[in-house]
Amino acid sequence: MKKPRALNEREHAKIKSALHPRNKHIERYDFKLLIAGSPELGQFVNLNKYRDESIDFFNPEAVEALNKALLKQYYAIDNWSIPKDYLCPPIPGRADYIHHIADLLYAKVSGQSDKYSELGKRIVCLDIGVGANCIYPILGNREYGWSFIGSESDPVSLKNALQIVKSNPVLDRKIELRLQNNSKKIFSGIIKEDERFDLTVCNPPFHSSASDAAASAMRKLNNLRKKVSAKPVLNFGGQDNELWYNGGEERFVQHMIRESQQFAANVYWFSTLISKQSGLKNAFIELKRAGAMDVQTISMKQGNKVSRILAWTFLSEEAQLKWIETHWK
Repeated sequence: MKKPRALNEREHAKIKSALHPRNKHIERYDFKLLIAGSPELGQFVNLNKYRDESIDFFNPEAVEALNKALLKQYYAIDNWSIPKDYLCPPIPGRADYIHHIADLLYAKVSGQSDKYSELGKRIVCLDIGVGANCIYPILGNREYGWSFIGSESDPVSLKNALQIVKSNPVLDRKIELRLQNNSKKIFSGIIKEDERFDLTVCNPPFHSSASDAAASAMRKLNNLRKKVSAKPVLNFGGQDNELWYNGGEERFVQHMIRESQQFAANVYWFSTLISKQSGLKNAFIELKRAGAMDVQTISMKQGNKVSRILAWTFLSEEAQLKWIETHWK
């Protein structure tokens, strides 16, 4: 006979069905396993009101400790940290981007997933705004063997990302980092004339101004105060270049699309994360104006948060097959 649940207990599905099936974090966190490999995480793990083991996701130290444990346990990254007040990314969501975009990238070799690791040695990616956390290059390399170039306009972020790469031998010669000297440019000044990239990824600034970012953080904090009795920690970190862009995410993406035209022959698939559904309409208009040959949108969901990947290429069907034949074989 099934034991009835207490009033403060709830049942959870073992599998987070919204995540990509290859996502290593598709099951609930195994804190015992994570603490065994990263004992420092233990101090942040407690039973919540539902009697589940968890951490306080509004405590930046706890979130960073969880990220360190996840990267060590699942990706063999022994040394990872970020400067105070810089973005600490949700790893399951970032991994979902990588897995979904891998499906698109390998669409023309579908049914040959056994060759993904072999193909990975030939794939070169560009991460626009690699950040202090260097998370997309880490995940892309460790999951698929891709090589990365990461661009960044913030010297502090670039220095920290470089330290992560240097302090983890598994990333040696797999990730190169470049400073973007012109904050008004995205691809220009980074992609060299004779370079080719199979893929670009980007997590664009979400807010339209510093005041907009601050107001959003306060709304989250006020909502949190209504839900918890203890005084919460404001854990909505991020530097200006990580959080906002004049005109917000929508204008940033439109700028990216326009500039991508200049590098149509250098890149197979361009892509970016899109947080606001409303931003897609103008992005589609800009892509049509730019002459994109193929446009794809991929929906993703983590918890209650829904986002999507927007991807485009200027290569015709014939040119895509030629790209694969030339660069992947």
